[in-house]
Amino acid sequence: MATGLRRLSVLDWIRFGLLAAGLVFVATGLLPAETARESVERIAPLLLFLGAVIVLAELTKEARVFDVIATRIAIVGRGSYAILFLLCAAFASLVTIFLNLDTTAVLLTPVMLALAPRAKIAPLPMAMTTVWLANTASLLLPVSNLTNLLAMNRVALTTQEFAARMWAPQLVSIAVTMAFLWAFYWRRGERGEDRYEPPPPVPVADRVLFGVSGVACLLFIAAILAGVEIGVAALVAAVAVVAAFAWRDRAKLVWGLLPWRLLVFVTGLFLVVPTLSRLGLADVMRGLVGVGGDGDGAYRAAAAGAALSNVVNNLPAYVAGEQVIPAANHTQLLSLLAGTNLGPVITPWGSLATLLWFEWCRRGDVRVPLAKFVATGAGLAVAGLAATATVLVLTG
Repeated sequence: MATGLRRLSVLDWIRFGLLAAGLVFVATGLLPAETARESVERIAPLLLFLGAVIVLAELTKEARVFDVIATRIAIVGRGSYAILFLLCAAFASLVTIFLNLDTTAVLLTPVMLALAPRAKIAPLPMAMTTVWLANTASLLLPVSNLTNLLAMNRVALTTQEFAARMWAPQLVSIAVTMAFLWAFYWRRGERGEDRYEPPPPVPVADRVLFGVSGVACLLFIAAILAGVEIGVAALVAAVAVVAAFAWRDRAKLVWGLLPWRLLVFVTGLFLVVPTLSRLGLADVMRGLVGVGGDGDGAYRAAAAGAALSNVVNNLPAYVAGEQVIPAANHTQLLSLLAGTNLGPVITPWGSLATLLWFEWCRRGDVRVPLAKFVATGAGLAVAGLAATATVLVLTG
């Protein structure tokens, strides 16, 4: 038991502390039991989806699907950094959109960092591509970000309706991100080389697992686009891949696949944030976002969501903002969503995806210049949110 406790990281202690604080709030009556029950019931389907999609992505990585695609991208680029940049940005965006931003941060980042030395590519441009697009490419579909699932339920949109409302803001957000990535991390003066060396193809040890995992991901994407309930789609896809690994490589099926840390963190947040809102946070957020549904109110909501995300993390920032925005103010609510999705690129704790990304960079001995990370992230957040909020207002 003592050994297990010593293995807990600082972040693990924070997660458990958050959950413990939430339970204390319920026990002492600071958070009424009925409100706590409603919060837990609201996030239960989201936790099912989140757990299933992370297991699906983890096993897909173990089957080397991501490695093969990333290496093929580098081969197709034929030594051209411009082509490689476009392909990497597209890959990171698609993974974020269809498999959740945490998949990009947790699973695609180590794949890209492993590819860098094999192709003699500087690792920082690859790493920045994953962390920025993990956040800024997470607007299009409900599955892209946990905040999207909350927003979709609040504005009562189907998956197709949500995508129809958010496709233009998403395109603008990705375009601005790519411009910042090229200017500050990918251009010749930043990367240090004219060309890179295309790597050899990645061998696939088990083509059955590779095929089943790839097909499961494609079917999951097709299911959510067809309007299948996302928790069901993720669970079915995850069960199919787990069954394949149980047949072909049972040793990979370990308890560590389950994202318990993420589930503990999210549950704790949904007990703590409603309590803080009752104790005055709601009044602060109401003053920040204003009461207007369009125009000024939309810009204020986006700015407030981004600012609070970089202080306390994007998920509690969204929940706190949502509670004070009238249900009829759809544009203002979606602007808040944009702020909490695009904005957390300034501080290392702005989103859970960014926190996880920093941990992978540390493990891979990739030096991230913090001053440059904060300065360029601030520029991206301001430019990206100004453009995205404007599109939301114009298309509202």
